[in-house]
Amino acid sequence: MYRFLLTPRWWGINVFVLLAIPFCIFMGSWQLSRFEARVQDHRTATEQAATDRKEAARPLAELLPVDQKTSGKRATATGRYGKQLLVPDRELDGKRGFYVLTMLRTDGGKALPVVRGWLPGDADPAKAPAAPTGEVTVTGALQASESPGANGVGTGGGLPAGQTAAISSATLVNLVPYDVYDAWVTLDRADSGMKAVPATAPQGSGLDLKAFQNLGYTGEWFVFAGFTVFMWFRLLRREVEYARDAELGLVTEGTDSGAEAGSGAETAATAAAGAPAPGPGPEA
Repeated sequence: MYRFLLTPRWWGINVFVLLAIPFCIFMGSWQLSRFEARVQDHRTATEQAATDRKEAARPLAELLPVDQKTSGKRATATGRYGKQLLVPDRELDGKRGFYVLTMLRTDGGKALPVVRGWLPGDADPAKAPAAPTGEVTVTGALQASESPGANGVGTGGGLPAGQTAAISSATLVNLVPYDVYDAWVTLDRADSGMKAVPATAPQGSGLDLKAFQNLGYTGEWFVFAGFTVFMWFRLLRREVEYARDAELGLVTEGTDSGAEAGSGAETAATAAAGAPAPGPGPEA
């Protein structure tokens, strides 16, 4: 009754199933490992942020360039405040407002963007307090340049003069007449009645969209493996039922043995082989 398993058609189906199932399980396990790695990165970044707040501030030059290890650490820099910009559409404690961003011109000639605080409402230069005059020393959490369009950062189209959507050296260099550090600092204590802006975890270390894409791809690969097994058993059952009917004489002599079931097997195998496989997902 099971001699049909030795036919070329079923050899092809069996080889496809034997290759597809381990491949799907491997890809699903790999996507799951990527999700678990992002969860661990998020946990590490959270623990690091708590530790960074207790560490002594270090000179800015010792923490550059900013990476996942130095992001969030307390840095100190000395200079004189220069041009002031507003960063609109920023939320804090569930309220919409704006950052007050002031450029700190250091002795090295470059300017360090400093977020002196947050204010509620629309970005209005009249609301933003003036920066202190003379030489100042600032202390705050070091942050990497923002990427427009990521984590709620605006793309900057159509903003009025004196505003910027992203705190990025690539953006700010077009708005100020001096070189800008590829980093910025948010003060531990905000100036002049503003609220301090908390440091954020470095990009790629949190439970962001990419992490949940990895989790979604994990489920898709395992479902596809189960679907392959289900279709194989369904095709096998149809072939066995056809063979049994042939033995009982329920199939006419002129009918090609196994033609109906074989046609269904080929159709289902083709559908399974041509079904859109889950995407591999982004790799961090």
